[in-house]
Amino acid sequence: MTSKVVYHGELRTIATHINSGTTIETDAPLDNQGKGERFSPTDLVATALASCMFTLMGIAARTHNINVENMECEVEKVIVANPRKIGAVNIAVNFPAGQQYADKEKKILEHAALTCPVFLSLHEDVEKNVSFNWA
Repeated sequence: MTSKVVYHGELRTIATHINSGTTIETDAPLDNQGKGERFSPTDLVATALASCMFTLMGIAARTHNINVENMECEVEKVIVANPRKIGAVNIAVNFPAGQQYADKEKKILEHAALTCPVFLSLHEDVEKNVSFNWA
């Protein structure tokens, strides 16, 4: 089992990771009857994409001895209606100022990001817009 999710009322859940015991609370967003006080489930999907991309980039960086410390990304989730769902995820990957990357290193990192399991698992109807900003 991966996790256990408990509904706590008021459109809030608490998910517990079985192996570590860490928890994540979710709340429905303001535009869907929630309080917007925590990540919404769809926020977590978009954020999981960024985390997965960074994990795969980190593995590639370790393998090829590329410094990616302090890279950051900005994540935007776009909800569409009829039916209500994630229509797009926009991710801007920002590399640290002053860090130089060879073309081969850029290609390795971009390939790792764009072939992560979450990227490949999201339905093809979900636009995945990723920009790489090489400082």
